[in-house]
Amino acid sequence: MGYSGIEDRKRIEAEMPWADRDVAKTLYGLISGTTAKFPDRKAISFQILSGPKDKAETFTWTQLKDKVSQSANLFRSLGIGPKDVVAYVLPNCNEAVLTLMGGGVAGIANPINPLLDAEHIGSILRETGASVVVTLRPFPKTDVAEKTAEAVKLAPGVHTVLEVDLVRYLTPPKSWIVPLIRPKGQVGNQARYLNFNAEMDKQPKTLTFEDVQEDRIAFYYHTGGTTGMPKVAQHLYSGTIYNGWVGAELLLSETDVMLCPLPLFHVMACQVMLLGALSSGAHIVLPTPQGYRGDGVFDNLWKLVERWKVTFVASVPTALAATMQRPVDADISSVKTAFSGSAPLPLELFRRFEKTTGMTIVEGYGMTETTCLISGNPLDGVKKVGSVGIPFPYTEVKIVKNGAEVGTDEIGEICVSNPGVYPGNTYTETEKNKDLFYQDRFLRTGDLGRMDADGYLWITGRSKDLIIRGGHNIDPAEIEEALLGHDAVAFAGAIGQPDAHSGELPCAYVELIEGKSTNPEELLAFCQKHVHERAAQPKHITIMDELPKTAVGKIFKPDLRKDAIKRVFDAAFKDAGHAARVDHVVDDKKRGLVAKIASHGATQAEVESVLGNFANPWDAQ
Repeated sequence: MGYSGIEDRKRIEAEMPWADRDVAKTLYGLISGTTAKFPDRKAISFQILSGPKDKAETFTWTQLKDKVSQSANLFRSLGIGPKDVVAYVLPNCNEAVLTLMGGGVAGIANPINPLLDAEHIGSILRETGASVVVTLRPFPKTDVAEKTAEAVKLAPGVHTVLEVDLVRYLTPPKSWIVPLIRPKGQVGNQARYLNFNAEMDKQPKTLTFEDVQEDRIAFYYHTGGTTGMPKVAQHLYSGTIYNGWVGAELLLSETDVMLCPLPLFHVMACQVMLLGALSSGAHIVLPTPQGYRGDGVFDNLWKLVERWKVTFVASVPTALAATMQRPVDADISSVKTAFSGSAPLPLELFRRFEKTTGMTIVEGYGMTETTCLISGNPLDGVKKVGSVGIPFPYTEVKIVKNGAEVGTDEIGEICVSNPGVYPGNTYTETEKNKDLFYQDRFLRTGDLGRMDADGYLWITGRSKDLIIRGGHNIDPAEIEEALLGHDAVAFAGAIGQPDAHSGELPCAYVELIEGKSTNPEELLAFCQKHVHERAAQPKHITIMDELPKTAVGKIFKPDLRKDAIKRVFDAAFKDAGHAARVDHVVDDKKRGLVAKIASHGATQAEVESVLGNFANPWDAQ
């Protein structure tokens, strides 16, 4: 049965309450049920290189269940019980899936972004209380093993590190060469090191412990957004299974093949795509350890679609834009749908992608704090480009301003209640759960948005992203949407730069479409015409070769803010005739972004005379 809009959502909800749905109670129950239905169908494939004929490893559902059982048994043998934590610092590979699933069956699995620095990884390991960590064995062109070793030093609770050797995915001559050039890696921490696959293979293929049929925390996910230091969100079995159920009910079937080049530390890849496959029996394909960032992935994307007969592509706007710079050089007639999340999709990009590929784009909305899924444009119904669709079944959305719900098309904070929300316990740190809920059950997302008359949700900005100019709130989305209307602009990020008079002034950073050219002066003039609110017109525009982005394609605004602080402060020092300059800007957990000042002979009084006019924190070194 199709899913075309509000009426279908009402129909599904009217069938029965969510609590009465016949769904698995545990992660292992979910895997077992899918395996029983489709024992010999392909479940997951991974290839370390991006070529359409490169070696790949595929597990059937039976094989996957067996290996998840083995990994869960391994973790139990290492002391992991229902409240203990297995962390992994891994790129995409089959072992990442086995650690995520096996860790969630045995205890609590904690995926960690391998692009974080050692200090951040260490702080997450301490926050979650991880005792076992799965990571890479030293491997050429990556420092994941070395960073993790340093991070484990900072987390004394970690007693065991399990290493994954990616060499097994290679073929000669690369498989011969890598051991010869492998980095030696200096461990020097308190943990014992074991080989993940060797230890897993020793375990039986059935669980050695009872899969207790009760709801509990199964995953810890750190937030990876654009606002600074990570927080750790707690995910229950029930929220995880709800996300999988939505995928299976509305998006996927056992005949689908899903290409997922998104990272397996992020909820969109794990809780939507992987859990959607686990619930529906679909086949999920992981191309290269770095996904979209892997060598040759964009160049070979259409050929990979042809190889695997892909029907469903998981993506984000930045990846869709990069894909559009490559010609369609393969048979992609198998593809039906591309799912895009993490950031709004520009209208022109939407039109260009659908026209070029023949795919249907489904824009959706989710966040780590809700286990992920909140809303999506209906697969078989009206898709309003720029909206994030209608709330999924059993998801209730309220738009709240000044403590009260607002009417149709009025902007306020998006607040969400669904089976993926864990009221009062969203984060591991109790303090961070204070004032996080409206009416004690609706998660305050921090996103600004509106509901239109047809029940479609529109994200208008991020409350934490607001540019505050002399007490006047400016939504950066207005600037960004205007700049994206310029035919040379691929991506745009608007922020507030420090200002001695107004506190903040709007500025913008842009990345150009490959082969196009423009200059800041032209873009500023363009904004004067197309940014309708005068106060919102940017005072400065920087063109960058590539905007800093998170691993899932969001523009990483802390880096832009750091650049703006340095640029403005240095200009102020220069105008004042002082030699002091900003050495660097750090992200302080309590103070936010703090400028570290190198005096270069300037006195403390001279530094204070310049920076005392700004509200931004700073320290003289």
